[in-house]
Amino acid sequence: MLLETSHWLILSGVSVAAGFIDAVVGGGGLLTIPALLSVGLPPHVALGTNKLAACFGSFTSAMTYFKQQFFTPSLWYHTAIATFIGAVCGSLLVLAIDNYWLELILPAIIIGVALYTLFSPNAIGCKNEASPKTTPNKIKQWLSGFFLGGYDGFAGPGIGAFWTITVSRLYSLPTLNCCGLARAMTLVSNITALVVFMLQSDVMYEIGLSMGLFMMLGSFIGARFAIQFGSSVIKPLFISVVIIMSIHLAWSNWF
Repeated sequence: MLLETSHWLILSGVSVAAGFIDAVVGGGGLLTIPALLSVGLPPHVALGTNKLAACFGSFTSAMTYFKQQFFTPSLWYHTAIATFIGAVCGSLLVLAIDNYWLELILPAIIIGVALYTLFSPNAIGCKNEASPKTTPNKIKQWLSGFFLGGYDGFAGPGIGAFWTITVSRLYSLPTLNCCGLARAMTLVSNITALVVFMLQSDVMYEIGLSMGLFMMLGSFIGARFAIQFGSSVIKPLFISVVIIMSIHLAWSNWF
């Protein structure tokens, strides 16, 4: 598929912005997927191509948090395995189930997340809590990993936001540790879902790879931004992005 120069410029700019948003609060797919659809890609190809690009951004932001010691892989391998299994199940399930009902209820779910975050002071990160030194509850890891990984494999919009708020409430992690774990697990489910789309030949590699490079740039800037400014910036930005996502999904699916 040949794209015009203007299309490449749009996709490049959107990718940088999406990478930044993903690294800080999650939800960059709400920018990249509509952009891919707008340049003429079929829906399934747009989703598969977006997964390829998202892998680059997720990897960059996850590595940045890891290097700054806001994510310790040895403590979360149960979550990673459960996320992988969930993403496989979700990706296979989406091939067999009509998305109609999901598209109707998804905006309501995200609006609920936005309202909860807005009115709950400790919804994202508990700044008085120390980083974990021992392996958190394994049952919680398996449940959160499986269901959130399954959601990302099945649909995915807002998955970064869902991860951030879920791990904050389950484990009382500091804000930056929430972001680090969320980005790492999103990387796991992105790679898993990408393989499924690749097996179906639903990926435009040239577009996905080029967008991925720009998402890496945005993710690097976003992760550094989040680490430097912390929860005072992350929380209001998180709420703003979640509200925008809910409005976008409600308009797209209800009207």
